[in-house]
Parts: sequence; structure tokens; C-alpha cells
Amino acid sequence: MTIRMITADEVSQRLTYEIAIPLVRAAMEALSAGRTRQLLRGIIDLDGENAFGVMPGSLDGGAFGAKLVSVFPGNVARSGLSHQGLVMIFDPATGAPRAVVDAGVLTAIRTAAASAAATEALARPDADRLAVLGTGEQARRHIEALRAVRSFSEVIVWGRDRARAEQLAAETNARVAASAREAVAEADVVCTVTAASDPFLFAADVAPGTHINAVGSSRAGPAEIAGDLVVRSRFFADHRAGVLSQGAEFLNAKAAGLVSDDHVLGEIGEVFAGTLPGRVTATDVTLYKSLGSIVQDLACAAWLAAD
Repeated sequence: MTIRMITADEVSQRLTYEIAIPLVRAAMEALSAGRTRQLLRGIIDLDGENAFGVMPGSLDGGAFGAKLVSVFPGNVARSGLSHQGLVMIFDPATGAPRAVVDAGVLTAIRTAAASAAATEALARPDADRLAVLGTGEQARRHIEALRAVRSFSEVIVWGRDRARAEQLAAETNARVAASAREAVAEADVVCTVTAASDPFLFAADVAPGTHINAVGSSRAGPAEIAGDLVVRSRFFADHRAGVLSQGAEFLNAKAAGLVSDDHVLGEIGEVFAGTLPGRVTATDVTLYKSLGSIVQDLACAAWLAAD
């Protein structure tokens, strides 16, 4: 039995956003329609803010498998890559392992691709200013991915480390804001991709009509978005069951008595399929909560392994 090894370099070279965005969009539609399956991720908290996760799932009549991933937020300052691990996919006909894929770059690309697809579906048609809050690998990937679906007249970046923010801005033809509030003040689309422990983005910071991709927190505990902004938003999950049990921003707002489970309007896959309204008015603040779904990883990994 031969198991193919797909390295980070191969993932970076072959999995373009033009390929990843349609793959992820289709996977999320299938998840919402019940044609794919995934369990809630298992998470083991390690020392400090570090964690280890296991994510199993299966595609619609296709590959099945799991991701083993470590999340070390402190790595962002050193290497820019907080997520490291492997995705194993199996042959649906024989049950044999087919391939092992480096999960670090795969996670970065598919996460940004999912945010780009959500932005395409939920942002105003005339949205042309992008704010990215964070300076790690996901910040750069989100700028690249969202530029693949929208032509932005300006990209604004902010991070607590000014030097890293300036480096990111120089690499991506963006400008640096002095604060998160300044960055989002005139933004039409906002991506939060930080390792923040406590909320830093509030309802008063965001203009009417803004779309937000809340990405940085992938489990209960650390949060980027304040409760009042959760309340203000039309709130969409990547996976409803996951957000109801592990989505930090939603759980914090619920614990404070600000919202109930009904505030999660549904899943982004339903919006993609046209079975759930997304943006209703030009002044809606829409929010896509991204925890990350194994079906996104499996769809991309299966495409890579098929060649």
C-alpha cells in the first residue's frame, strides 16, 4: 500500500484560490444539506493558550478522514503559522489510506477561501474597502483570498505589533491603521484573524452595512467580537452545531443574556444554496463566524490527492 505525501510546498503551489474557493463553497453547501458529515472537533487544552484538535468527517460519496492539528498562537510572532498538523484521507471504495497532506498551509488557504466565499455572498455589492485585523499567516491569506473575489480600492491592516503590521502592509500594498477602531471605521468588509483572548471589536466601531468575517477564535474561550456586536449582526455560522457549542463570541453573548440560540440564523452553506436569506438590506451588519470545518479540509485534500 502506497500512501501519498503532499507537502506544504505542493499545497502552496497547487491549491490556488481560484480552485479552493469553489471547493470550499461546494463543501459547505453539502454540509448544510446533510450530504457530508462531521463530528464536533475534539479539543485538548495544552499549556498556556495552546491546544490540540482532532476533526473527523466524510464527503458526499467521496473521501473520508480526519485532521490532527496543533494550535500554538505564540508561533504567529515567530513563524506566522499558528496551525500545524496533518490531514489523512481514505479511499471510499477500499477504506485504505490514500494520502497525508500538510495541514498548516492547507488550513490557512481553505480558511481564507471560506471567508472569501462568505464575503462574496454577504458583503454589499459596492463594498470596496477591506480591513484586516491581525498580522499573521491568516491576515496575509485573507487579503489574497478576498482580492480574488472583490476589487478593493483600499486595504487597511492593524495589529498590536506595529512593526509586523507595517511589514504586512508593505508586502500586500495596504496601509496601517493606528487602532482597530480606526481600521474598521470606513471599512465595508472586516476580517478578524488574531489570537486575542478578549474582545476588541465593538458595535460602535462598525459602520452600517459592514460585513465581518470572525475567524481568529476557533473554540470556546478566546474571543475577538464583543457581545453588543454579536447582537447587532445578522449572525451566520459555518456549522451551526459547532458554533452553538464552541463559538466563543456567540457563547459569551448568550451567557450574558444578550442572545438565544435563534440568533444564529443558520449556516453559510444555506446562504450559498439560496435557501436562507443573507444580507437583507444595505445597512445590515452581517457576520460570518468561522470555526473551520473538516469537510473544507477533505474537499481540498481530495482534490490535491486526485492528481
